Amino acid sequence: MTVPAAAIVLAAGKGTRMLSAVPKVVHPLAGLSMIGHALRAARGTHPQTLVAVVRHGRECVVEEIMRVAPDTFIADQDEIPGTGRAVLCALDALSAAQRSLDGPVLVTSGDVPLLSTATLEALLDLHKKEGHAVTVLTSQVPDPTGYGRIVRAEDGRVVRIVEEKDASEDERALHEVNAGVYVFDGVFLRETLTSVGTDNAQGEVYLTDVLAAAEPAGRTAGALVLSDPWEAQGCNDRVQLAELGAEMNKRICERHMRQGVSIIDPTSTWIDVDVTIGADTTIWPGSVLRGITQVGHGCEIGPGTTLDSAHVADRALVRAAWVAKGSVSADTMVAPFSVIGQSESD
Repeated sequence: MTVPAAAIVLAAGKGTRMLSAVPKVVHPLAGLSMIGHALRAARGTHPQTLVAVVRHGRECVVEEIMRVAPDTFIADQDEIPGTGRAVLCALDALSAAQRSLDGPVLVTSGDVPLLSTATLEALLDLHKKEGHAVTVLTSQVPDPTGYGRIVRAEDGRVVRIVEEKDASEDERALHEVNAGVYVFDGVFLRETLTSVGTDNAQGEVYLTDVLAAAEPAGRTAGALVLSDPWEAQGCNDRVQLAELGAEMNKRICERHMRQGVSIIDPTSTWIDVDVTIGADTTIWPGSVLRGITQVGHGCEIGPGTTLDSAHVADRALVRAAWVAKGSVSADTMVAPFSVIGQSESD
């Protein structure tokens, strides 16, 4: 396993298309904020330092980061825009705090909630095995609109990433796109970022320019192509948030079913990521299991039941009821339309 010197999660953007007073990365998905999912995935690689770069909605974002991953090192992006600038601000803050950057530096995003630790580990291992200066995560998509395109040489080498607004007509026709997740040689990253300019359509410091600098410096760039394009799906608005939520819920339901739980209709059953359910339990349609709910073995939940951070012991029956921060004893039946526990306002 390749351990990164730092894992940097970018969470400084405005997220204006969400049309929300709440910063984009704080919006929840399956019971955990998008930044929470990103931090969990990055933390799973066991970095020497886990870093989050923040700016817009700083107070709210930092509060959420401290709630889900209190060991996170917070770095502030200044007024200069761009992903490259965000990473440079993180590197400067780490250097000032005398944190080591000797080794690979993982950079990921706070708005790709389906990205897994396993994929990040595979990216790190490929980077180390092939000795690249930069290794990027890519995806083959049928509609590449809006994504940076991966440009390869005739022999298949990755030579650069071009943002759509800067791409030629031929480059826009490419279907291999940048997933916005990278592993860099730490020293090369810092040296290159200090010389990157803003000569592009966005007027920003692009992190992708570091990849283009590899070949002129006598180094190489590599790529790991995702087998699961969902892992690269970012979230820019509430339509995408709903799509990602539905896909994540589908996967959560499948995981429980493969562990011995019967879910009669997964499309009408919503289960948060931290819910645990024992084998031989049946979940009937229209049920919602939220928060840190724990359900024992051999239970029947629903139809039409909501469990919110509830504890349901073995063989209990909870039909058409609401249990919030409450408990249901083993071998008992909750009467339909009961309310047990406390509300969020209590």
